[in-house]
Amino acid sequence: MKVKYILLAFTLLLGGCLQPTHLPQLEPRTDTATVIEPTPVPPISQGEDVFLPELSSAPPDGTLEQTQADNDNVIGDMYEEDIDARTKIGLTDDNIVQMMRENNGRYHFDRLLPSEQRLYVEILTITETYSHDIIISTMESAHIEKIFQCVLNDHPEIFYAVGYGFKRYSTEGETVKISFSATYGIGVAERERRKALIDAYVAECLGQMAPHFDDYEKTKFIYEYLINNTEYDLMAADNQNICSVFIGRRSVCQGYAKATQYLLNAAGIPATLVTGQIKGGDGHAWNIALLDGAYYHIDTTFGDSSFSLAAGGALYGSPGNAINDDSYINHDFLNLTTKQIERTHIIDPVLPIVECTATKDNYYIREGLYFDSVDTDKLQAVFNRAYERQSKYISLKCSDDEVYADMLDFLLDGQMIFDYLQDSDGVVRYLDSADRLSISFWL
Repeated sequence: MKVKYILLAFTLLLGGCLQPTHLPQLEPRTDTATVIEPTPVPPISQGEDVFLPELSSAPPDGTLEQTQADNDNVIGDMYEEDIDARTKIGLTDDNIVQMMRENNGRYHFDRLLPSEQRLYVEILTITETYSHDIIISTMESAHIEKIFQCVLNDHPEIFYAVGYGFKRYSTEGETVKISFSATYGIGVAERERRKALIDAYVAECLGQMAPHFDDYEKTKFIYEYLINNTEYDLMAADNQNICSVFIGRRSVCQGYAKATQYLLNAAGIPATLVTGQIKGGDGHAWNIALLDGAYYHIDTTFGDSSFSLAAGGALYGSPGNAINDDSYINHDFLNLTTKQIERTHIIDPVLPIVECTATKDNYYIREGLYFDSVDTDKLQAVFNRAYERQSKYISLKCSDDEVYADMLDFLLDGQMIFDYLQDSDGVVRYLDSADRLSISFWL
């Protein structure tokens, strides 16, 4: 018997560029915070090769059955005990067809071939039932990692699985069957205890959501709720799953993204996990969600000011005049197009991610904070509304690089910002991003 072990781990390096300015000098200063974050870690996989006698030899009980899964995918030679083990956890042909129907609508599942969808529900069932060494409908061990990751990306509620293992059975150099087992960080009793705590968090969150909210309002509420109730913490326990957010209230990008997905799904908004990198950094995870028939990118991690503060520096400001405003919510990453997210992110998914082109439910457009020119009347209305709401800050979004440059020139270089600020003491604190074409002013 030959056993192979594979362990994959990565480190994520993220940076943020934060620019404070103090008028009337209006000399921008850039403070860069560097955060080292663990990547969404690929599952630990353990492969074991088992060499069988020639298949011409009769099995001990005298029975040998081979079943056809579908035209593209054959379950290998199974003994009666293999079939019994599958049946015991519900992997009969009828149940598999039903489970495939139930997973319709999940992003990754919908984009798999029928044979891969069958393997998907087998791996899902084995994982959910804490089963071991169950024969699956593939002869290619290389398929397992892809499908297992698709299952986890579609099912954030599987917080208890930390990896998988498989056994490849072969005779005379030919694979005849493969069995699959998930590996777990906790047992069934602890899983159920945590589920109860998660259910309580979700009920509390969604219970505060107004029943008349549309998809945009639900998404904005969840985005802000998670940011207000979670701290970015590199050392948080369970930071690769939803327990870190829903139980520990501290997490990193993977925890934020899976929690966002879980709450959106619970609110009736289809969402999935997206993986990739940050430009100039390493691995990262965020979401896409389907709002009113259109997909948008959402990065809750980048919306949380505690992410920017994690390096120990100020969110904005300069030495002697730094302000660590951990109440600030960055809405730049709420409902973006693919073109917008690619200004800062590199998409590197398990399966291709749909091109997001809709802008109707982008935060800045829905909130009337999007500018395609320097519109002085609109600026006045926007600032007046912010003061009426007693907001601490206001954020503006520009349509392109030219408008962004014009807005900076008008408000800052031209010092017209003072026409819109009330009770100004001659000092302006702002945060601007050329990558995101946004400017935030503290009121």
